Parts: sequence; C-alpha cells; structure tokens
Amino acid sequence: MANSLKWANALSTLASLEAAVEEVATKATQQLEAEPDLGFVFISSAFASEYSRLMPLLRSRLSNAPPLIGCSGGGIIGTDSSGESQELEGEPGLSLTLAHLPGVKVQTFAISADRLPDLDSSPEKWVDLIGVSQAEQPQFVLLADPFSSRINDLLEGLDFAYAGSAKVGGLASGGPVPSSTGLFCNYKLHRQGTVGVALSGNIVLETIVAQGCRPIGQPYRVAAGERNVVMQLEDAVGEGSGPKSALEALRSLIPTLSEEDRRLAQNSLFVGVVRDEFKLNLEPGDFLIRNLLGVDPNTGAIAIGDRVRAGQRIQFHLRDAKTSALDLETLVDKYQRQTQQSDRSVGALMFSCLGRGVGLYGEANFDSSLFGRYIANVPVSGFFCSGEIGPVAGSTFLHGYTSVFGICREP
Repeated sequence: MANSLKWANALSTLASLEAAVEEVATKATQQLEAEPDLGFVFISSAFASEYSRLMPLLRSRLSNAPPLIGCSGGGIIGTDSSGESQELEGEPGLSLTLAHLPGVKVQTFAISADRLPDLDSSPEKWVDLIGVSQAEQPQFVLLADPFSSRINDLLEGLDFAYAGSAKVGGLASGGPVPSSTGLFCNYKLHRQGTVGVALSGNIVLETIVAQGCRPIGQPYRVAAGERNVVMQLEDAVGEGSGPKSALEALRSLIPTLSEEDRRLAQNSLFVGVVRDEFKLNLEPGDFLIRNLLGVDPNTGAIAIGDRVRAGQRIQFHLRDAKTSALDLETLVDKYQRQTQQSDRSVGALMFSCLGRGVGLYGEANFDSSLFGRYIANVPVSGFFCSGEIGPVAGSTFLHGYTSVFGICREP
C-alpha cells in the first residue's frame, strides 16, 4: 500500500542563493506531487551574509507557503538527484525538504530563552508555551541557537510536560560568536532562542542516537560524588576490595588495554553514565556518553560533563572512527530488525556533530550512506550541528560527537 504521507528533499550546491532557492524549490515541489504541509530548510554557513534573504526568496517561490523551520549549519545534508545522500562540508549548500502530511497536526513555534517557564513550573506552563495539548501526544523537531537558547532547560521542561514523546534536533552551527548563526520559522529569521515543530496525529517519529563509543573495562558504581565530580567508585557487581578513588580505578584500567587503546585513551576517553538503573545486561544504547573534563591528582576525583550521584553506574568509553561506524551500524541494523517498519518510512532527518564527517572518517557521506544501506529509498536531510538533541533511555539530552536520526513513518 502506498504511503499517504509523502516526503521530498532537494539539495543545491550552487553558489548563488537565488539560483539555489530556485533549484531546490522546483525539484522538491516536483518530487512531492502534492501540496506541502511542512518544510525544513538547512543553509550552509557559506551563505552567512545572506541569511536575511533566504526567507523572502523561499516564500516567493513556494506557492502555498507551508509552515517551515530551519537553521544554518557548518555542513548541510540532503539527497541529490540520483537519490544518494550527500554531506556537504565547508562549501555552499542549500537543502529543502517538503512533506505532505494528511491527518497530521503541524504546530511550529519560535521560543526565546526569556519565555521559558521556571523548571519548578507545572506541565501546563510548558503546554501553554508550545500550544499543543498532552493528549495529542506530539513529537518534536527542535533547532536551537547554541549561545542563547537555554536548550537543556527546554529539553527538561518538554520531557516533563510531554513524557515519552520523541524529541530530536540540533544546535545551529556556522559561526564562533553570537548572531553568527541563523534560525528560521515561518519565513522569519531568528538570531536567538529555539525554533521547532510539534507533529501529532497520523505520524510516528522514531529515533536513532549513535554516540560513537565503546565501553572498556567494567562498570563501576559511584560510591561518592557531588555535582559533576566523581570522587569514589566501587565495582558495580558488588565484588572487589571496596571503594577506591575514581582516578585509582582509571589508572588500574589503563594497563589492561591494548597498546592501540592506551594511545586512544590519551585524548579520546569518555564516561558513559547508565540511564536505566534496573537493567543488568548493558548495551551501547544504555549509556549517556559524557566528556571527561579533568582529574584532580591530589584527591583522585574526576570531573565529567554531567551531574552524578551516589549509586549511579558508570563505565569508561573510547571513541574512534572504527568504533563510531560500528556503533551506528549496530543501531541502524537493530532498528530495522526490531521495528520491521523501514519499508514504511517516508523521510528522515539527520543531525550530526561537526566533529564527525570527513574529519572523523577520512571520507565523505559516511553516516548518511551507512544509514541508507539499511533504510533505503528514504530521503535524508539535515545539518552538522554544534550539539545534537536526542533521547537515551527515555529522556532527552544534548549530545556531542553524535549522529541523531529522526525517522518519520505512518503509524
């Protein structure tokens, strides 16, 4: 049975913004063969001086001006005329997705940080902010400014108000200072805050979050910790010689690694925090990967990029290109086998870290091509982010060095 949902993407590499808009609008409209109900646009930072011109050009070219969100990126992802995904890094690029979504309620929004409710507020405050009831069970795509959005507060609030709903997206990229990135919502340019869309009704948004790490050694339980500092660890299985300093645990782990992994641990060592305290057999998707920020040789404490508390389980992780590729392949293969819905997928959004791509793999189009080998004939669009938004074990987080996919299909 043909999908009633339709999804089309067009990608342009033309250096003229007018010509690029004309190309993507023409191709996406022709491919869709239906009235668009939603658009996504991602524009390369090569056009940074022309962000203000994008929305008027698109509005004049799209006849019914559907609701639309988008942002700037240091790299742009789209699907070329042959149906192959392309990741354009460091060159002009414009990616336009149009979607025909019968039976789907589309609610776009633009939120400045000063409008966010207090984190002690009721769920109703967050519902009022978005304009979609909890009963509608919306799913979210979020694009945020890296400097001004208070994105972690927003994610925590949306998880509180809309527990269990999928939320994916990324932080706009393309410039090192505030106001150097661009956000777009309904044909207006925004320089701060967050833009997004809530989708409810006849659509399912499924997620893949590939953090690109593999565990080393054994899981530990935090015996003593405060804020983001781990002071003491003990064996998670309840064996061993009792608590030891976090640094002592790390020092005892390093000699057990291969020579290659010891070299990798010098600059690619991370900490995975277990999200499900009740799960015994841990898999890659059970860890929230966080940076190891530093160590204190005097106290033996280590600082990581997240809050910790006594009783949590953690495990040290390593990241490299081979591990990153295997992690994504494992997750996409698992998704395809478990859902058995990939043949009903109509479109996918990809949010990948600026630290991946050619810089990590040494070749272009790696993540998007790997995704396409398992979930074929699905247009992929997105951008390279300053941080990626996606769920781990039922809660939504801001990630780094990650590729997040949001896959849309009918229920």
